[in-house]
Amino acid sequence: MTIAYFDTIAGISGDMTLGALVSAGIPLETLITELGKLGISGYEIQGAHREHNGIVATSIDVLVDETVHVHRHLKDIHAIIDGSSLTSRVKETAKKIFWEVAVAEAKVHASSPERVHFHEVGALDSLVDIVGVAIGLDLLGAEAVYSSPVKIGRSGFVQAQHGTIPVPTPATVEILKDYPVVLTDSEAELTTPTGAAIIKALSRGVLSMERITVHAVGYGAGSRQLPHIPNLLRVFIGTVESHSAYDDVLVVETNIDDMNPELYPFVIERLLEAGALDAFLTPVVMKKGRPGVVISAITEATSLQAVTATLFRETSTIGIRMLPATRQKLERRSKMAVTSLGEVRVKIIVREGKETATPEFEECKRIALAKKMPLHEVYETIRRELSP
Repeated sequence: MTIAYFDTIAGISGDMTLGALVSAGIPLETLITELGKLGISGYEIQGAHREHNGIVATSIDVLVDETVHVHRHLKDIHAIIDGSSLTSRVKETAKKIFWEVAVAEAKVHASSPERVHFHEVGALDSLVDIVGVAIGLDLLGAEAVYSSPVKIGRSGFVQAQHGTIPVPTPATVEILKDYPVVLTDSEAELTTPTGAAIIKALSRGVLSMERITVHAVGYGAGSRQLPHIPNLLRVFIGTVESHSAYDDVLVVETNIDDMNPELYPFVIERLLEAGALDAFLTPVVMKKGRPGVVISAITEATSLQAVTATLFRETSTIGIRMLPATRQKLERRSKMAVTSLGEVRVKIIVREGKETATPEFEECKRIALAKKMPLHEVYETIRRELSP
């Protein structure tokens, strides 16, 4: 599977993303031709090379004729995109990005996504940036997007439609909720709402231990020099061998044959609280034919001491086995989904490039108790509504 991996060296913005994709192999003339399918005028795209810390990157500037801020609603944006002759995939990608911005702006301004005025992000240059990114990813054949944790500034101010606002901007923070970020000492707006929306809408998360064959690398240039880091966004275009990740864990086990079985659920709970990734029981037949139980806990090295201390404290064991193991995991993440039973946190699992959404048990339990519904009905209702 071909992926695009965004390395947010100095954050991410719409024009930096366009520059990185052009640098990775999209001819600027091709991008301009495809953007012409939007059927809008009043802008010009200029490309240039810019050097940051000895690295030559591509700079893309969208010059517009608009002399005032154009206030567009989400329906106006959709009308422009849907009325174009772009491919359906490009249209859907662009609309996903705008949706993330709309939801964030609605939250910041106590409005709804449909009623929000897009201000800067609805301006012609941002429309070109977002649709251009969708076009670039499509032309490069990217079937999935991943990123590094997103770099953001944590001080300073920028001027916006509503006046002076802090860095990172409220919309950027809202968009990046539940996505890994890195706070820096920069006073610059490293990540813009447009850049944040590109990541949040399209990225499947942060890579860890995937085996990637890199086919192309592109560098997108920021508009100014930063004092301590190169103002760059880097993109890797390549193929990933698997959607699974590998990590090293320890399997901690002990055999028990002299405990009250009513205590085992409590022991499992305490092991998980101590940091175990998983804990479970296996019935066994021990020496002299006595029935027993193997208590197993899977843990990272950082939680080993707490897990073993819990076993010694909460069980009758006098000895513990610790076995190193390699764990292979399918990609997974969680997100909030809107259903007829309300907002629900669901687990997203990726198998062979296909996403499956599964409701979390505790969420189903919460809804069942609140609405006085059978648990199985809650579970099946949510699963049915999450199915494509």
